[in-house]
Amino acid sequence: MKFLLTCDYAIADNSYRSLRTERKDQCILISGESGAGKTEATKKILQYYAVTCPASQQVETVKDRLLQSNPVLEAFGNAKTLRNDNSSRFGKYMDVQFDYRGAPVGGHILNYLLEKSRVVHQNHGERNFHIFYQLLEGGEEDLLRRLGLEKNPQQYHYLVKGHCARVSSINDKNEWKIMRRALSIIGFSDSEVEDLLSIVASVLHMGNVQFAVDEQGNSQVTTENQIKYLARLLAVEGSVLRDALTHKKIIAKGEELVSPLNLEQAAYARDALAKAVYGRTFSWLVNKVNKSLAYKDEKFPGWRSTTVLGLLDIYGFEVFQHNSFEQFCINYCNEKLQQLFIELTLKSEQEEYESEGIAWEPVQYFNNKIICDLVEEKFKGIISILDEECLRPGDATDTTFLEKLEETVKNHPHFLTHKLADQKTRKSLGREEFRLSHYAGDVTYSVAGFLDKNNDLLFRNLKETMCNSENPIINQCFDRTELTDKKRPETAATQFKNSLSKLMEILMSKEPSYIRCMKPNDAKQADRFDEVLIRHQVKYLGLMENLRVRRAGFAYRRKYEVFLQRYKSLCPETWPTWDGRPHDGVAVLVKHLGYKPEEYKMGRTKIFIRFPKTLFATEDALEVRKQSLATKMQATWRGFYRRKKFLTMKRSAIIIQSWWRGTLGRRKAAKRKWAVETIRRFIKGFIYRNHPRCPENEYFLDYIRYSFLMNLKRNLPKNVLDKSWPTPPPSLSEASQLLRRLCLQNMVWSYCKRISPEWKQQLEQKVIASEIFKGKKDNYPQSVPRLFINTRLGKEEIHNKVLQALENEALKYAVPVVKYDRRGYKARPRQLLLTQSAAIVVEESRIKQRIDYTNLTGISVSSLSDNLFVLHVHCEDNKQKGDVVLQSDHVIETLTKTAILADKINNVNINQGSIKFTAGQGKEGIIDFISGSELLIAKAKNGHLTVVAPRLNSR
Repeated sequence: MKFLLTCDYAIADNSYRSLRTERKDQCILISGESGAGKTEATKKILQYYAVTCPASQQVETVKDRLLQSNPVLEAFGNAKTLRNDNSSRFGKYMDVQFDYRGAPVGGHILNYLLEKSRVVHQNHGERNFHIFYQLLEGGEEDLLRRLGLEKNPQQYHYLVKGHCARVSSINDKNEWKIMRRALSIIGFSDSEVEDLLSIVASVLHMGNVQFAVDEQGNSQVTTENQIKYLARLLAVEGSVLRDALTHKKIIAKGEELVSPLNLEQAAYARDALAKAVYGRTFSWLVNKVNKSLAYKDEKFPGWRSTTVLGLLDIYGFEVFQHNSFEQFCINYCNEKLQQLFIELTLKSEQEEYESEGIAWEPVQYFNNKIICDLVEEKFKGIISILDEECLRPGDATDTTFLEKLEETVKNHPHFLTHKLADQKTRKSLGREEFRLSHYAGDVTYSVAGFLDKNNDLLFRNLKETMCNSENPIINQCFDRTELTDKKRPETAATQFKNSLSKLMEILMSKEPSYIRCMKPNDAKQADRFDEVLIRHQVKYLGLMENLRVRRAGFAYRRKYEVFLQRYKSLCPETWPTWDGRPHDGVAVLVKHLGYKPEEYKMGRTKIFIRFPKTLFATEDALEVRKQSLATKMQATWRGFYRRKKFLTMKRSAIIIQSWWRGTLGRRKAAKRKWAVETIRRFIKGFIYRNHPRCPENEYFLDYIRYSFLMNLKRNLPKNVLDKSWPTPPPSLSEASQLLRRLCLQNMVWSYCKRISPEWKQQLEQKVIASEIFKGKKDNYPQSVPRLFINTRLGKEEIHNKVLQALENEALKYAVPVVKYDRRGYKARPRQLLLTQSAAIVVEESRIKQRIDYTNLTGISVSSLSDNLFVLHVHCEDNKQKGDVVLQSDHVIETLTKTAILADKINNVNINQGSIKFTAGQGKEGIIDFISGSELLIAKAKNGHLTVVAPRLNSR
């Protein structure tokens, strides 16, 4: 295995180097029997390029997508066969595009003849395509539930026909994870993956659709549940799909005719739909992968800036116990590739020796063109006869096709049937079989199903149903133009033949390299070498003949012009130019190099070198010569180059200097001109500054305005209390006032926007206090910086009985006070409580007096710095004993809150000298206020209450 990988890498490296040096497209043809390792060789070559080629972020993306295209295409296009657990059931040709640096920048895949019949039928010991088993084994429970699937593959008719749904050597669960990751890397969206898996699941459900016949012998669907799943997964109407599976629509003489199907026809329609859906979805999948690999040259769109290296990984030669139409096409493809190999190696090389006049003993080999002609020749080939039987009117069957073959090609040495065989050979040939003698051996084909598979027909009503699908992938796969196109589509064999013809053209246009994969044994076992099997492969592949040609031939050949151009520097007579014929120049050159007569031959247009060592020695001499010439040329060139560089730099410096000096001079002159014009306009504007706006003063006025506005911008007031404002020019006086008002409004608005509700309440109370006491009471200025608080007494300081008596009345404010008796003016400690409706005087646990705000007629206080105040009440109220004389340490705060709650802001009286108050029914008391050095409250001899208050410096 290690040796084989080394050979793969060597061929891959050689093709890559040729692509880089010669800029010529290359291709690597990987061939061999089924199970010989062609697919693995392709993957190893791609991995080799991914590791060894130059890398960048874009290139890494392309590399990943090239590598990850393999798991996706293998899941949908490979299957287990008797000879191979991962057999390619389609042909694949991949072009890898390389840019000028040799980095892979894109790719494109061509697919050939997917074995669609495997979807509905598998031979014993074989499986359907990998994707079905991967989905059931690795799909998440939620996904399978959405698709209506169970994990057991035995539940699906399309998966059990080979009787090996599970294989120990295949890990479907792990392959599912690899495939899902590959879809993401290639660029499939979640919705595209869901639509794709819905189609895969629909094929499984399609296989479970069963039919029964009614009394008239017409088929009816008996598995309605499967129709519901199909309708949902394919996004079609269930009733329409059911009818399409049991009826056939044909167009005769311009009219649509619908006829019911019998049981056999319904099963055929179901299987045909399953094959068509899967086959077209596979083609869509390849196109989707191609879009992700497409190379777009952003710098030179439309210009081919890449070289291409092609990899051909196509199905190998197959011989099974039962060989049908698919094996016929596959083996025909291998015949064409073998013919190409012969054309490009054995035949072309020997013909070249003869045309060049080189003495040569021809090597005999088997030319399989006779077999290719048997299959593809016009009018007389097997494909032409098959197409004729498919297209002719009348009752054409597989048997009539075989009879037509026996009639047309009965004398061909590589064709045999039961009728044409001798008595002994007939025992190994069935009556519905024919045998072809391929280059790799004899293969017996059963004609059963040849016509159906070649026609690959899908009933019209099934096409119409699929064209109406709302599944985006199905909608793209079934084009509506098919319904209106009256041209009969090409048969499957003709399409495949044409595709192969185009493939041969592609391969012929490139420089080929070959990898021949050898199958060591038929048991799929490691370390087992079947010599008989290997000898057989070596023989039919023509490797011995190729080896003989190579050993007897010449390793290197080049046209005289090319050889002379490359090596002329090795001979003084041919260097630096040769004026004569290239043939004579090469003769002089090889004589100088000392070639021996047995080492080379001179042809008519080319020189042929037999031994690689001769060429290697010439290449070594050329390398030494190149180094010598390079050293001399470098010395000469270095002096010349430096002199040239110096002169160029000197001229450049002079040009740049002169240009720059001119630029500086022009800039300076323009700046001076601008300065003069600006000064002139400014002076003229100053002269006309008091005139109405005119062209003479507009610049000056605009400048004055601009200067004022910029000065204003730099010196705006910082806050509401800042009263500074720049002095405006006369022309902007009105605008200055408007701006000042707007600025003030903005600062006020900004300040108001920032204050909290608590601070707003504080300011409102302070404003009311200012309205009442500012300039009227001496101790008001001392209260301004002190914040009013919500209460001066906590609830724990008020007796519970008082709180219970207040019941549901919310306490708004509480403060300790001193109450003076109406008689004797004795001072007693009390608490003043303010609610929403009343002021309450409290003595410990008792309410001494409740003054409803409606009975409160006014509040009196002196203008001095004392803390006494009088609450005046209606004396007509029997509950009231008279006015209340109180003293509070927070008189401004207490009276402000009382006035707000009682709505008596305008009823606060500030008196000078004395205050009269009602002491009871018909009695009156007087409080005299005088200024003194310290606070004193006492009863005077005249019976009045005298209050001595210290006078403060300012109000």
